[in-house]
Amino acid sequence: MLVLDVEASGTEYGLHSIVSLGALDLKNPENRFYEECRIWDGAEIMDGALEVNGFTKEEITDQSKQSEAELIEKFLKWVENLEDKTLAGQNVSFDRDFVRAAAHRAGLDYNLAYRTIDTHTLAWMHIIKSGGIPPIDPLHKRSALNLDAVLNYCGIPEEPHPHNALTGALSHAEVISRLLYDKKLLPEFDQFAIPWKL
Repeated sequence: MLVLDVEASGTEYGLHSIVSLGALDLKNPENRFYEECRIWDGAEIMDGALEVNGFTKEEITDQSKQSEAELIEKFLKWVENLEDKTLAGQNVSFDRDFVRAAAHRAGLDYNLAYRTIDTHTLAWMHIIKSGGIPPIDPLHKRSALNLDAVLNYCGIPEEPHPHNALTGALSHAEVISRLLYDKKLLPEFDQFAIPWKL
C-alpha cells in the first residue's frame, strides 16, 4: 500500500496547488517520501488551507523552491519501485486527485489506480464489527470520523497543528496497521497502546 498525504493551497485540484507531499510504503515503512514546493503559476490560495498546513503565502510562492511539476516528477519516480501502489489514507481521493492533476499539469504519465483504501471506511467498519456505533456529527448528520477521531479511536493523540504531509502519512499508516492487523507499525507511535487490545 502507498500511504499518501498532500497539503495544498486549497481544496480544488483544478484551482489549487500541492505545497507538500508525504508518503510511505506500508510494506516497508522506512521507505518514505517528503517534499515541499511552490505553487504552480496561477494557482489560487485559500487562507483556510494555509491555516491548516501552516505555510505562508511567501513560502508557497518562493521562486527558490522547486515547482509542483518537479515535486510530482520526483514522487512518481519514487513510486516506480513499490510492489503495491494502492493508494491509502484519510479521504485519500483528495490526495489522489491532486497528484493526478499535478502530473497532468506537468505533462507526466499518471498510472496510479483510481481505487483507494480510506482510513475513514476502515475505522467505521472496525467500530461496527466491534459492536460500537460510529460517531455522527449532530449538526450535519454525517460521519464525524475525521482523522483526529480515527487516531483517538486507535489510541493515538490528535495530529499536531499545523498539519504536515509526512506526519499525516505516518498517522494514516499507523491507523491502517492497527485497524487491519491489530499491530503497531511505526516507532513514532509505539508508546500508544491499541485500545481494543488492552
